[in-house]
Amino acid sequence: MNTTENTADDAELIATTPPPTGQALSGVLMVGCALLALALANSPWAPQYHAWWHFPIGSTTLLHAVNDGLMTLFFLMVGLEIKHEIQGGALSSLRQAALPVAGAIGGMLVPALVYVALARDSDAMRGWGIPMATDIAFALGIVALLRDRVPTGLRVFLAALAIADDIGAVLIIALFYTPAVNIAAIGATALLMIGLLIMNKKRVHAVWPYLAAGLLLWWTVYVSGIHASIAGVLLAFTIPARENREGASSVQHRLERGLHWPVSYLIVPIFAFANAGVTLPDNVAAFASQPAVLATALGLVLGKPLGITGAAWLAVRAGWAALPDGADWPRVTGVAALGGIGFTMSLFIAALAFGQGALLDAAKIGVLAGSFVAGTSGALLLYARRSKAS
Repeated sequence: MNTTENTADDAELIATTPPPTGQALSGVLMVGCALLALALANSPWAPQYHAWWHFPIGSTTLLHAVNDGLMTLFFLMVGLEIKHEIQGGALSSLRQAALPVAGAIGGMLVPALVYVALARDSDAMRGWGIPMATDIAFALGIVALLRDRVPTGLRVFLAALAIADDIGAVLIIALFYTPAVNIAAIGATALLMIGLLIMNKKRVHAVWPYLAAGLLLWWTVYVSGIHASIAGVLLAFTIPARENREGASSVQHRLERGLHWPVSYLIVPIFAFANAGVTLPDNVAAFASQPAVLATALGLVLGKPLGITGAAWLAVRAGWAALPDGADWPRVTGVAALGGIGFTMSLFIAALAFGQGALLDAAKIGVLAGSFVAGTSGALLLYARRSKAS
């Protein structure tokens, strides 16, 4: 999947630069915005809250502008992080990647199976992909707060698992949540990708040509019928990771640094504020028993830790991988529980699966409740154990 041939210096830069979205403050901001949205949606200001996000902008609405437009930058950051790990990080060799990739596969399949088992024969079945995603910012934010109670090797495992999980989520969005495709637009997208790769090969080191071509790429992907946010991931894999001849930072490095603040502290919190506002019915107990709520929440709370821990155990048992230094299975289970924090990606997939309406509201509640329980249980499991040398 590498699109460039990196020098030794570039590989070292990629390997030592931490993924910028894994910040505790970003997770705190997302929680705050989600809670504010939930409070407003159940207050006397609920009509104003909903009217604001449905404010028309041309042929679309403010909500769609956030989900289809701003979130493309989030997916660009996701793509850069995926590339970062494949080129010189925890996914750069089969031995390094075996444990997190196995965990990610188990952590996607088992939650989907839990969801299908609980939502079968109901209108909620289309949401089977919702509990498959892990929110890297939330999960790593909790790990950052726990400090030395989580060994360094397990932090790397969780980060790599979340990146591998993101790859799966992107593929699911592209393959299963795209209703129809425009072949001509797909062709135009392919031509733009070839042009971007040629720019990379010709050592174009200015950022703006890639961003300008990225805007065109966004439009062709949008017209193609594939969700426009996928353009961000496609663009990321054409970005050069080499330094220029004067030794200046690579385009990839500059973009990672430049996107860190707006994505982590502005775009993702705005997304949370726009999408977490659900009006709760009077009979909350009956609402919580709906398939979309129950299947989503249990997929995250039970499916994720079972899938991640089980697949990791099988990989170690088969001799394909080894536990990180300082890790044991109780700690792996705690980290796996943190993998059940779906939030950003899960809310995103829910919107693609259900559009607007009661099913989407139910799925949102399932995501919020499941992510809260998963994050709390994972933090408690890790906090309860003294950390070995990290």
